[in-house]
Amino acid sequence: MLVWINGPFGGGKTQTAYEIQRRLPGSVVCDPEHVGFGIHRMTPPSLRGDFQDLPAWRQAVYEVLDLVLSRHDGTVIAPMTVVEPAYFRQIVGGLRERGHDVRHFALLAERETVLRRLRERNFGHVLRFVVGKDAPLRRESFAVRKLDLCLERLRGEEFGEQVWTDHLTVAQVADHVAASAGLTLSPATDGPLRGRLRRTWTGIRHIRFD
Repeated sequence: MLVWINGPFGGGKTQTAYEIQRRLPGSVVCDPEHVGFGIHRMTPPSLRGDFQDLPAWRQAVYEVLDLVLSRHDGTVIAPMTVVEPAYFRQIVGGLRERGHDVRHFALLAERETVLRRLRERNFGHVLRFVVGKDAPLRRESFAVRKLDLCLERLRGEEFGEQVWTDHLTVAQVADHVAASAGLTLSPATDGPLRGRLRRTWTGIRHIRFD
């Protein structure tokens, strides 16, 4: 089974994916964004745009996920924002046509909630302490530019099932996604401090420096 976790940038996809992976033995996270990072590293900055617009990215993601789903026995989790219907049909629809069981979830939240999460992720807590809670989201400019489009598109029927996360913890979102997909997670045993430390470490591991 493939669990595709969609949502706006900063919507909690990666945190949810790794929470499920941690509590679901045999599962793996296959992040399609890494394919895009590789494409960017192969091209000069002047040629870098949205890698999702490249047919090579979409085909590569489809082929890699098809390979993993065909040969790995456990659940595969893909955290990735995709809001262009044609791109979604090419990848997710293509995998379903291949006979794979694909469960799709769009993590949604109110605009202000997502903006707050963007400010707080990675080293955001440190930045807010140094320059104030209303510090501009310079490193997240792409995410902010895409936010309204993401929230609008992901409300569409094609991108169901939607999960509103404003008042849910990461563990609760993971529980909801797993239950809807028919998966059984081990209990969430983290206390508030351990949970925050775990989320911070997950965020640090996925910081981009290029």
